Amino acid sequence: MTDFPGAVPAIAKALEKRGYDTLTPVQNAMLDPALAQADALVSAQTGSGKTVAFGIAIAPTLLQGSERLDRAGKPLALVIAPTRELALQVKRELEWLYEQTGAVIASCVGGMDIRSERRVLERGAHIIVGTPGRLSDHIRRKALDMSELKVAVLDEADEMLDLGFREDLEFILDSAPSERRTLMFSATVPAAIAKLAKSYQRNAVRVATQAEEKQHVDIEYRALAVAPSDRENAIVNVLRFYEATNAIVFCSTRAAVNHLTARLSNRNFSVVALSGELTQNERTHALQAMRDGRARVCIATDVAARGIDLPGLELVIHADLPTNSDTLLHRSGRTGRAGRKGISALIVPLNARRKAERLLGGAGIAATWARPPSADEVIQRDDERLLADPVFTETPPEEVQDLVQRLVSTHGAERLAAAFISLYRSHHTPPEDLFDVAVQDTRKPRERAEGGSDFAESPRAPRGEFGPVVWFSLSVGRKQNAEPRWLIPIICRNGNITKQDIGAIKMQADQTFIEISAGKADDFMNAIGKDKVLDRGIRVTRVDGTPDLSAQPRPAANRPPREGEKDGWKSKAPAKKREGSDSSAPAGKSNRTNDSDRFAKKGKPGAPKKKDSWPY
Repeated sequence: MTDFPGAVPAIAKALEKRGYDTLTPVQNAMLDPALAQADALVSAQTGSGKTVAFGIAIAPTLLQGSERLDRAGKPLALVIAPTRELALQVKRELEWLYEQTGAVIASCVGGMDIRSERRVLERGAHIIVGTPGRLSDHIRRKALDMSELKVAVLDEADEMLDLGFREDLEFILDSAPSERRTLMFSATVPAAIAKLAKSYQRNAVRVATQAEEKQHVDIEYRALAVAPSDRENAIVNVLRFYEATNAIVFCSTRAAVNHLTARLSNRNFSVVALSGELTQNERTHALQAMRDGRARVCIATDVAARGIDLPGLELVIHADLPTNSDTLLHRSGRTGRAGRKGISALIVPLNARRKAERLLGGAGIAATWARPPSADEVIQRDDERLLADPVFTETPPEEVQDLVQRLVSTHGAERLAAAFISLYRSHHTPPEDLFDVAVQDTRKPRERAEGGSDFAESPRAPRGEFGPVVWFSLSVGRKQNAEPRWLIPIICRNGNITKQDIGAIKMQADQTFIEISAGKADDFMNAIGKDKVLDRGIRVTRVDGTPDLSAQPRPAANRPPREGEKDGWKSKAPAKKREGSDSSAPAGKSNRTNDSDRFAKKGKPGAPKKKDSWPY
């Protein structure tokens, strides 16, 4: 009668109507007769069909062998989800799954009109889907009566604990009848989840699907090493290279979301933002824009994007590295869902390489290390897409045939092709030039010998003779924590040169000397402008000849050597005793506290400030 043996007939009909041919491992596991009335702790990866799985699991408890449910009154089932988006998504899924049963399904989520929700609860509902905070509020206000509840489901339980909902969850479960079923679904089962399950479940059946053991097999992980100043440019090139139908870019803060949204909008990407500061209506419209194709890129924080499902999401970009391995898996799990392939790209500044390796290792992920797509690679991929465009295989409509002939006769095929290419490229954001960085294998020699290399590093050509050079002085040195790894990108970006045009770099205490190829020296000076100042207030001075790298530092400008100094160095002679000081005090000291010392100790205004160190 059905291809889903063990499923309640009404649910089986809904699955068939929806076009289901087979079920995922976690959905099949819920058809086990041993789970029909039992509590369960289920772990399965994000995107494995958990919503349909627990919909299948709770059906026998709700229907009790009947085809349809009785008139709605007090809720029979409660589904708790961590975020508004996930709760509303679960509600949509359950509505088609329980369509044949006559179930009334209501939502109670933060950000929606609480009075409207209260009126819905008064009318009655079979299944309530909500977020912990709003459900707790309704229970405290006596608007949600839990006395007839038969089953409670915690969806993405690990995320709810991460978001700090433990007290709300405990309050909700304590308010429900003790004889209810409790199902917990979670991508991972840390100690906190196991403790919660032990407190609120009775002899729970542990279900671990094969999908959990082999996490995210449909996701290709790529770790892209970039210069710190190239992070946003690398994101642009990754988006352009893949041209995904839907992509999501994760940032760590709301401010970062707003900044990157503005940057990509200015580059003509169709983007929407998703962060906690948006209203529920704004978030709903943003997700709908992604679903109907009006936007192709979503910039989001972790909290705002938890649990959302965007159909056809092909690309996840980690603009900021996640804080832990679990978050990396949750983020990446937005793609590679339901058997579709996806790409998860980590943008890794060179100074965050070790952190990225720890995150990947903790998640058990073998990522391919590479450089981001270069401008040339993006253009090459554009050309491949152009040549494969179906427009060349389609027959032109009859109404444009005359125009086609006129264009061919007037301009010729070659000029028409050039115009078509120009028009095609004008509709695409130009890619960015990126600094060339080395993708080095940082594993220990023994690890490299045993495991080979997963690093996609192209061979680097040896550098030839540098030739004649011009020396320049930069007004920053070791005392300001200057380092070549961040100086070079600044020099190249401001001076319109490449690092191949830079020779030796000699770091001094308060300045840095650099060699620039003589053929690029004038261009470099013209590019940095008449003020001769780079980013961060670094002043550039051209040096005649070769600097004397052995010279001792001179006293500060515009003052003669102080008493006790010789050529800027303090002499060992004792300083002159201060007039009016106690004769018993050591030479050069006074029994009376100096005013500046007193202010400095108390942190009062007027205290002499220490020389600021270089902030980067």
